[in-house]
Amino acid sequence: MRKFLVLFIISIALIISIAGSYYNSFATSKFGSSGEEVRQIQSKLKSWGFYSGSIDGVYGSQTAEAVKKFQKKNGLTADGVAGEKTLAALGIQSTDSGSSGGGTVTSNNSNLNLLSKLVYGEARGEEYRGQVAVAATVLNRVANSKFPNTVSGVIYQNGAYTAVSDGQINLTPDSTARKAAQDAINGWDPTSRLYILF
Repeated sequence: MRKFLVLFIISIALIISIAGSYYNSFATSKFGSSGEEVRQIQSKLKSWGFYSGSIDGVYGSQTAEAVKKFQKKNGLTADGVAGEKTLAALGIQSTDSGSSGGGTVTSNNSNLNLLSKLVYGEARGEEYRGQVAVAATVLNRVANSKFPNTVSGVIYQNGAYTAVSDGQINLTPDSTARKAAQDAINGWDPTSRLYILF
């Protein structure tokens, strides 16, 4: 019985060790990584106020803490590892050739396209910050249980946006509207969580 217990404990330890190695092999950027992807992560996090260190391409403790803050704010697992989901939320294409697109990318592209159309139709004459604010209000509504829980549900909710009722939602958005929508998706919210703009 004692041999069985020892063998069982060793087996569990081995499984945990292998699982940890397997998980880390798919983590694209983590503590100790360096390179262009890390530089992009640092640059995005710095522009959104999550990171205050230098953009040196070295994934140190400051970068890991900034990634954790970003992950926490965006409802991701706050582990400080910039894996597939975190990179997607940052708007960074993963350099890991083993990662697959899956349905989330399509969904994110659909959300980005629809948000871009709304921003263009609703706020193309506004300053850039105002365009990001329009997209952010949509995302704030999606996160609130009083509103539909999808981007399209919020945008097409009856009477919610003038651009939908007057057809401007069907105009082709410009690159500024697309960038504003992407910045909102990536976590920039100039409204401080408002649901409506005046």
